[in-house]
Amino acid sequence: MADINRRFGWRHARSAPTAHIRHHKRGRLVHDGPGLSFWFRPLSAALSEVPVDDRELAMAFHARTSDFQDVTVQATVTYRVSDPAVAAARLDFSIDPDSGVWRGAPLEQLSTLLTETAQQHALNVLARTPLAAALVDGVASVRERISDGLAAEPRLPATGIEVVAVRVVAIRPEPEVERALRTPAREQIQQEADRATYERRAVAVERERTIAENELASKVELARREEQLVEQRGTNARREAEENAAADGVRAEAEAARTVRLAQAEAEAARTTGEARAQAQAAWLRVHADADTATLHALTATRLAENLPRIDSLTLSPDVLTGLLAKLARPAGEER
Repeated sequence: MADINRRFGWRHARSAPTAHIRHHKRGRLVHDGPGLSFWFRPLSAALSEVPVDDRELAMAFHARTSDFQDVTVQATVTYRVSDPAVAAARLDFSIDPDSGVWRGAPLEQLSTLLTETAQQHALNVLARTPLAAALVDGVASVRERISDGLAAEPRLPATGIEVVAVRVVAIRPEPEVERALRTPAREQIQQEADRATYERRAVAVERERTIAENELASKVELARREEQLVEQRGTNARREAEENAAADGVRAEAEAARTVRLAQAEAEAARTTGEARAQAQAAWLRVHADADTATLHALTATRLAENLPRIDSLTLSPDVLTGLLAKLARPAGEER
């Protein structure tokens, strides 16, 4: 939209570089070109502004395939005004000299022309294409058909319009049909997921079985080693018992031999002692055989006195003391 300024009954117009301005004064073209800036009188001026930049036109329309399935086509057409003079002559691009606003709706007219033309060619190609093919290869074929149709459309050059590019974003069926088409793929994906789950479980079970077998083998090996250990311990205990028994036998034999030798020594000592005592007794008897009776009595009394118990104190009664004194007082000859 051009900028319009007011000064003392005059107007100053300034357009953007992407807008083509055409200024007619009394039916004569005075200014013509993009990005112009000039003064004019509103009562005698006729202004038109044509955009010359590339513009994007998004469109969405319904179509029906050869198998009577409704689809939605989403496309974008890029276009520009290649001949502003022709476009201004065919469409109403005139602007208000006071506000710079278009008096009509030229861009809407261009959008309608391009949309209807593109829709016509898309409908023609989809009407001969089944739904499955349209969903697989329909984007490329519809884009090519729309591009060729717009390039061959005579109204566009006659209006000064040039199509730059055509893009078909998507071709989508109705939601119910789309869900129905997704079902086999989803089931296949689910089957693949289930198969992967089963394989993963099978691998897990196989690993668990391997682990269990390894544990069982370890337990068997451990039991076997424990059996060997018990057997070795029994062998060691038996060998130790045999060695202890042999040692006890050796010690018993040694003790018996020592006892025998001790008994023999004691017997020999007893015999020697007996012989010595017998010899001493015989000598004693020989000595006493030659002694007189008084000497024997004295020795007997001495031996008896040696064997009497010890007398710590002696109490003499008057009677005993009198008798002893009487005996002591007797003369030696009378006692005999």
